[in-house]
Amino acid sequence: MNKEYVDVLVIGAGPSGCVSSSWLHQNNIKVKVVEKTKFPRFVIGESLIPRVMDHFDEAGLLDALKAQKFELKPGARFIRGEEVCVFDFSNKFGEGWDWTWQVPRADFDNVLAQEVVKKGVDLEFETEVVAIEFNGSDSITTVKNKDGETKEIHAKFVIDSSGYGRVLPRLLDLEKPSVLEPHSSIFTHVKDTTRVPGQEGTLISFDILETKVWLWVIPFSNGNTSLGIVGPTEYIDALSENGDTTEALREAIRRSDYYRDRYVNLEFLFEPKRLTNYSCAVKKLYGDGFALTGNAAEFLDPVFSSGMSFATESGMLAAKLAKKQIDGEKVDWETEYSDYILSGVNVFKTYVSEWYTGNLQTLFFHQPENPDIKQKICAVLAGYVWNKENPFVKKHHNLVRNLAYLIENGQEMEI
Repeated sequence: MNKEYVDVLVIGAGPSGCVSSSWLHQNNIKVKVVEKTKFPRFVIGESLIPRVMDHFDEAGLLDALKAQKFELKPGARFIRGEEVCVFDFSNKFGEGWDWTWQVPRADFDNVLAQEVVKKGVDLEFETEVVAIEFNGSDSITTVKNKDGETKEIHAKFVIDSSGYGRVLPRLLDLEKPSVLEPHSSIFTHVKDTTRVPGQEGTLISFDILETKVWLWVIPFSNGNTSLGIVGPTEYIDALSENGDTTEALREAIRRSDYYRDRYVNLEFLFEPKRLTNYSCAVKKLYGDGFALTGNAAEFLDPVFSSGMSFATESGMLAAKLAKKQIDGEKVDWETEYSDYILSGVNVFKTYVSEWYTGNLQTLFFHQPENPDIKQKICAVLAGYVWNKENPFVKKHHNLVRNLAYLIENGQEMEI
């Protein structure tokens, strides 16, 4: 069998894998990427948050992305009946990027992957991981290409950025149920002939149909718009008697007072896709010779677009720690990687949970607005969930719930 020898093997060429491999390559680490699919390919996760911009910049990928002129995302809008709450990323607590993008991921991910290749990274598409063996931190990964040919890749470290493919969690029995309630989603794209010029027409919007049910509207610069419904799995199941995703999404749009007339009759550009019980978790984020990043580790919920932020945060950190270990330095993976990543995941997990209890929605739509509280929540929504100077990060376990209680009982909000 053919054999290759590298320092780091990265599984997956999505944003996490591209950030990892690009950073490793520019820091003189011999890296190889294997990707199961052929790009461009469709994937969900089309709305970014500002924290990802730090990672694309550090990995040397930002200029290539800017050149594509994707739709700018300066904030987000939440709609509940007649109530509207808009968050502006330029008006947030702490430092950080004030904008990011809304992107068709097939194009976005392909730009990243091609830029990584252009930089000199060895990236093989249509190459699937079929087995892996560890000897300490060293590993032998067996891969198979589209022609059925197999080979061994010997690596000193493996970064699993395989997303929903979840390669190492499957092969190493690391899967664990999410603590979040089972939710599902149905989504598609439309040619948005009804788009209103200006920010009203291009700002990502979340239309709340019920406390636990919401519709996303994500406009792209190419004239298309992504539409999706999210809710408890039993709610999504009930949208169509026979499980037809087209009828289910049409019914969801009919239930939106805000978007019904605009979208109910537009042609879907592809048969709506469904993700069922999408939240997932793992028993651990790392092991001797490997680290899990992004959706290969944990996926929470699409409501605040946190997925790619965790993907690039963990991808960048895993790359840096892998280099440190390869260079002979001691790495405390529990503290430096797992504890750090999970501290951010847990902040967003609280916000997702409190969104579906309705407590966070109570804060969003409370009038008059409290500018200080809104700025601090905005920083969380922008992805700066590791900034412990923000009380809405440091005290995330109870602050949202306590403030919602004060509002509902007619008392003054105090942090």
